[in-house]
Amino acid sequence: MSRRLLILFLSCLLAGVAVAEEKRVLVLLDDYSITYTHSIFFNSLRERGFKLTFNTADHSSITLTEYGEYLYEHLLIFSPSVTEFGGKVNVRAIAKFIDGGGNVLVAASPSVDEPLRALASECGLEFDETKTNVIDHVNYDIADNGSHTRIVVEPENIISNSLIAGPKLSAPLLFRGVGLALDPVNSLVTAIVSGASTTYSYFRDEKISEYPYVVGKSTTLVAAVQARNNARIVFAGSLDLFSDEFLTASVQSARSGSKKFEQSGNKDFVVSLSNWVFGQTGRLRFSKVSHHIVGQVESPPFYTIEDDVIYSIFIEEIYDGKWQPFNGKGVQLEFHRIDPFVRLELEGKDGLYSLRFKLPDTYGVFRFQVDYRHLGYTYLYSGSQVSVRPKTHRQYERFILSAFPYYASAFSMMAGLVIFAAGFLFHQEKEKNE
Repeated sequence: MSRRLLILFLSCLLAGVAVAEEKRVLVLLDDYSITYTHSIFFNSLRERGFKLTFNTADHSSITLTEYGEYLYEHLLIFSPSVTEFGGKVNVRAIAKFIDGGGNVLVAASPSVDEPLRALASECGLEFDETKTNVIDHVNYDIADNGSHTRIVVEPENIISNSLIAGPKLSAPLLFRGVGLALDPVNSLVTAIVSGASTTYSYFRDEKISEYPYVVGKSTTLVAAVQARNNARIVFAGSLDLFSDEFLTASVQSARSGSKKFEQSGNKDFVVSLSNWVFGQTGRLRFSKVSHHIVGQVESPPFYTIEDDVIYSIFIEEIYDGKWQPFNGKGVQLEFHRIDPFVRLELEGKDGLYSLRFKLPDTYGVFRFQVDYRHLGYTYLYSGSQVSVRPKTHRQYERFILSAFPYYASAFSMMAGLVIFAAGFLFHQEKEKNE
């Protein structure tokens, strides 16, 4: 009995260690003063169970791996002006970290330098030139210093996705930073926060002599990338977006008749955004995949064309750090051979999605395939390969209704032959008299 209790205790301990290890975050800073100016955001991460390790981005001892294993699951870069990463960290190492499934949150500023530009380029984004600012002469805060770079972002300009940005904000965001441009060819990049139609990016103290790099709603302020391996990367053009000043500040647009809000929506937004990028929301997993002929329980070694089949899969999502049954819609099953022969929506209840359907009248090697891709969720893919053979001669109907005309023609030919043969054999011509 004591041995069983010991095994149970060790299992729980290991499970707790595994959960804790999923929340290790390396925080790279320009300098340690950021830990004070952004303390509310860092404390909110600690309250959500993340273990933060702080270091300056150019320190000679920083590393992401040790003995071939990653030391962290997440990387937080609050060092926009770093000219070169220190230690064993560089753009290639960060890209490899992402390829290994690591998540990255990057906050930039108008002083963003080459390392972060190269990292953004690897992910399908591009920062505007150094020293440029996002400017809006209409939607700026009343506390702006006259440069119109303290931008008020209305909730309508934030992506409508509760997994990434949380519920719709009741107050606008405050933003001060550099603009981003997205690669239109890269389908993995999504704009999270965009500028208004009056927004543009240019040098703050210079007259406009050429067309700005980004203008209007194409001015991206915060962007996200979910890689094909479900690693998540977020680029924010503003380090101030996460600062204590912006998280606690009141906000009011300089437009006439604008309402004053006692607190900006920054805190709710950055909490939701960090939860998503660090995998606390929108993660899916599947289990208990089964398929069998109706009336049976086990999967057969092969199927026969036109079999009635039942397919089921159990899907879970993570919510508040716990796995719970997924109740989303739009999960489809494809019965696939080069191209889908069957594509039907699965019926789901309490995480169990199932479907009964008839196999097509085509034999070959097929695949039961669930490929669920929905903005905000990790990609979910399940594939099971099966063989489908034609029916044996004993499995076909004795008489096929559609072949009755052919049966009738065959029997009519035989009847005609019999009549002709009888007439030919037994008919005798009368003899002619001379």
